[in-house]
Amino acid sequence: MARSQETFSKKEKEKKRLKKRKDKAMKREERKANSDGGSLESMLAYVDEFGNISDTPPDENVKKKEIKAENIEIGVPKRTEIPQTAGREGRVVFFNDSKGYGFIKETGTEEKFFVHVNGLLEEIKENDLVNFELERGMKGMNAVQVKIVNLEEKKAREAAEKAALEAEEAAEAAEEAKESEDSTEEKKED
Repeated sequence: MARSQETFSKKEKEKKRLKKRKDKAMKREERKANSDGGSLESMLAYVDEFGNISDTPPDENVKKKEIKAENIEIGVPKRTEIPQTAGREGRVVFFNDSKGYGFIKETGTEEKFFVHVNGLLEEIKENDLVNFELERGMKGMNAVQVKIVNLEEKKAREAAEKAALEAEEAAEAAEEAKESEDSTEEKKED
């Protein structure tokens, strides 16, 4: 005579499954009995113009302010693209001759850029003033076409920029004086 294929552990597992199914059905019936009408209206939530959540719908008579989707910024605002070919000026803050790399801190923005010996036009050392261009590398912007700034050349360039700025200011002042002169003549004619 053959033994029954139903072992004790199989019987116990079946009992547990049946008990779980009954418990689930009882909980479902209990939820139905205790619910006060789970309609869609009772589940809705409204958000006001300040971002507060409420269960009352917004007032239709209040004038709504239109917001354009492109004006909404989520997260960090977009960075403006850095012109990669613009000539820049900075100071070498670190340079290791034996390993062939270093960092340049740009004057004005105080941003640091990586520089490799392959991007140099002439030898540099720490605290040198340099002109450089930027190029996108694997880990960010790299300084390339790096060359030392001649101090006399820099002073001459700054003097030329200052003279151009002064000439522009003088032209603006002359234009304002002429406009004020014209307005006083118009007043005299009236």
